[in-house]
Amino acid sequence: MNANRVIAIARKEFLQVWRDPRSLAIALLMPLMQMFLLGYGVSLDLRNIPLCVFDQEGSRHSEALLQHFRASRYFEITQPVHTYAALRHAIDAGKCRLAIVVPYRFSQDLSVLGRSSVQAIADATDSNTATLAVGYAQAVLNAFTSDVEVRWAGPQRDTLRPQPLAVESRVWFNEELESRDFIIPGLVAMIMALVGALLTSLTLSREWERGTMELLISTPVTGTELMVGKLLPYFAIGLLDAAVCVLLAVFWFDVPFRGQPATLFVTTFLFLTVVLGIGYAISASIRSQVGASQVALMLTMLPTAMLSGFTFPIDQMPRIIQGITYVVYGRYYVSILKAIFLKGSGLGDLVLPIGCLLAYALVIAAIASRQFRKSVE
Repeated sequence: MNANRVIAIARKEFLQVWRDPRSLAIALLMPLMQMFLLGYGVSLDLRNIPLCVFDQEGSRHSEALLQHFRASRYFEITQPVHTYAALRHAIDAGKCRLAIVVPYRFSQDLSVLGRSSVQAIADATDSNTATLAVGYAQAVLNAFTSDVEVRWAGPQRDTLRPQPLAVESRVWFNEELESRDFIIPGLVAMIMALVGALLTSLTLSREWERGTMELLISTPVTGTELMVGKLLPYFAIGLLDAAVCVLLAVFWFDVPFRGQPATLFVTTFLFLTVVLGIGYAISASIRSQVGASQVALMLTMLPTAMLSGFTFPIDQMPRIIQGITYVVYGRYYVSILKAIFLKGSGLGDLVLPIGCLLAYALVIAAIASRQFRKSVE
């Protein structure tokens, strides 16, 4: 392989990207737009769930219960209602996702029977939100019940029987249970897959459409030299985009980064090899820029978004789909990113996913190098 020819091809490709507004926008603006739009727009956390309250009793005990809901960060009491008809209208109009009904005998049942109940009505048009809202409401009610037991025990507080089993939980790696902390590392993988494949899918198809491929074929440059020269600028662009995304994740979105930059660099280089190789192979097979870009989107962004564990947990998928995810290269890079960011894992801890990514990179590089032939047919 002749280094001078490789450098000449790389310089030519860099100038084409620099002079092409579309390629420049994909390389520089798209990562920033996606990082901000998806970083703020994609979240699995529920905060300030609209809550309607129908307090039929209106006592100090029911007010104490409602105060627990006001103190919770998960609920926001939007409006009190005074009839079931008003409550139904509020839910139908989307003014509240959950309604709490405190019965007339709430305080009396607590003092006489030692227990009482409230009614929770959830809007289950979004079943996931409804399930989480009911779970949060149950947690608030449990906290209120504990306060009532201690307060009403009075002088007999020491005679309260301890619970037979107490669970003291501790959360590792994502102590605040923020969904953003595990979504944004996966977002880096999706951006790299999209930008890398889109840019490289246009490399050779651009030459065919502009009529310069015949001149390129007539030169003594080999297929391997052409591939390396074409992809070198995109490796630099991809690493730059990855660095920008990581800096935004850490310093703008406050995602913890506990790993080593060297581990991130090595794994990102392997992932870019796979993505850029796929884009180059597509570009060598399809001579239309539009067709090549569409195929690149289908083969890179969709699998990375849907089957890598970025959007949906893999262990919750049907078994046949779980098996398919093993051939999705994005699965390994997403798991690597989460481990580096949140766990601080090093190369020794990531031998299996790095090995799979390395095997993928070698196979894709071999396929891409053989895909281009110096022929106009």
